[in-house]
Amino acid sequence: MAIEAGRAAVLALHWQLNVIEPEGFFGAMLAEPVARSGVVERAAAFHERARAAGLELVFTRFTVPIGEGGLVRNTGFMRAVAEAQESFRPDAPGAGLISRMAPSADRVVDNQRLSGLAGNDLAEQLTARGVDTVLITGVATNLTVEQTARHATDLGFTAHVVSDCVAAAEEQVHAASLANLELTTAGNRTAEQVLAELA
Repeated sequence: MAIEAGRAAVLALHWQLNVIEPEGFFGAMLAEPVARSGVVERAAAFHERARAAGLELVFTRFTVPIGEGGLVRNTGFMRAVAEAQESFRPDAPGAGLISRMAPSADRVVDNQRLSGLAGNDLAEQLTARGVDTVLITGVATNLTVEQTARHATDLGFTAHVVSDCVAAAEEQVHAASLANLELTTAGNRTAEQVLAELA
């Protein structure tokens, strides 16, 4: 099925130092498997080619402003980042996009939720611009990627996770999440499949 470039956007989730790099808050859990997977280079190349094909590229960042913004301490994950919120301030080094990703961003949207579409007006902005399809990249597959893909689907978007442009701390968890997403979204696509389907 063709993907109309003018009606699609790439949602690039949590490509932040805190998530990707060893010195980041989640570095001990994610940096090594992310590096081993090669996902950063694959995703960066996909972002550049998708943008050249006319797709908007929106990055989301998990940040915690002074006053905590929309953060709700209702999970272990949210309690952990709340305790370390200085590391997630919008201007903290760890909150920034990694250097390989930053130059390609059309827009960067901050929020305090696991879904990139929660706690902000991004979904409304995309809909207002005629976007009905989202192509999702990011880390981690079983966290922000899965949460955002399911959320997007419930909001009425056609959501595809770009399966070779996501990664998780453990390969088994990554594979299980992708299997779930194959059933709960419009289906996973590789980067090459997305680019081939662009109309």
